[in-house]
Amino acid sequence: MKVKIKRLDKTLPLPRYETDGSVGFDLLCRESVTIEPQAVGLIPANVIVETPPGYMLMVTLRSSTPRKRGLLIPHGLGVIDQDYCGEGDEIQIQVYNFTGRAVTIERGDKIAQGIFVRVDKAEWVEVSEMGSETRSGFGSTDQ
Repeated sequence: MKVKIKRLDKTLPLPRYETDGSVGFDLLCRESVTIEPQAVGLIPANVIVETPPGYMLMVTLRSSTPRKRGLLIPHGLGVIDQDYCGEGDEIQIQVYNFTGRAVTIERGDKIAQGIFVRVDKAEWVEVSEMGSETRSGFGSTDQ
């Protein structure tokens, strides 16, 4: 799959898949950012990506980021829409610092990964009844 990408800082490398088995490519921090304790911040990822039709670009932290840096994505993951690819649409990684100390991400640090995921759009068929039995809410299969 060929994907259009623009780097804002051309001295940093393009995102890359680290191994043949990697499904995600690493996103690098464009400029050093400090996230204060118990605060939400944005980390610029240096790229604007034109996500191909039929896909979304999912952004998630690298698996080591919470343990090594004390950061989480507040909403679990980021979704980059197909039309988020204008000149000012740099991917930003939203993070929450759950530690009691400031966390600095340095320019060039690998902080997150992008994964292209196939998507489809639903065509709603409204009904008056679902025709299924109610399962009693969250965790109902464990009861």
